[in-house]
Amino acid sequence: MARARFGLILAVALWLASSLGHAVILPPLPQPSWTKLNAEQQRVLAPLATQWDKMDGFQRKKWLGIVKRYPSLSVEEQTRLQRRMTDWAKLTPDERTRARDKYKLLQKDPPEKKEAVKLKWEEYKELPESEKNRLKAEASQKPTPRPAPSKPAVPAPKPQNVPSSPPPVEQTAPR
Repeated sequence: MARARFGLILAVALWLASSLGHAVILPPLPQPSWTKLNAEQQRVLAPLATQWDKMDGFQRKKWLGIVKRYPSLSVEEQTRLQRRMTDWAKLTPDERTRARDKYKLLQKDPPEKKEAVKLKWEEYKELPESEKNRLKAEASQKPTPRPAPSKPAVPAPKPQNVPSSPPPVEQTAPR
């Protein structure tokens, strides 16, 4: 009897501990507002100035980590980072979401496919500006593919009066 009671108490304690472990709520990461950044941080993060105070703490922390590594980058890498930051700041929230999703998909691809994408990108970078503009215009005219519906489409009901197959042909025996 005492053993059964101990087992029950132990089972309840384990159940409570496991359910509490899954329900951890992380507090927001407080990060400084734009006005609280030092001059160097503001200089590096200038392309993000208008959006900084709208970002959540995790995003701000990520960008501040990039600022810490910035001095160790070569001039070419710093220039590229500034250009990419400016391009990123120009994207709409929907475009950013699509870019993140594409990145995640690319990370799941096998190395051969990643290499093929890298080669295509290198070829694209070598194109003259007029050809790049033509390709951009062409891509903007194509409808963007819509994601597959999350639920399968329900087939439309068949009309009651129309038979679904032709009527059977009566066969008569030869005379």
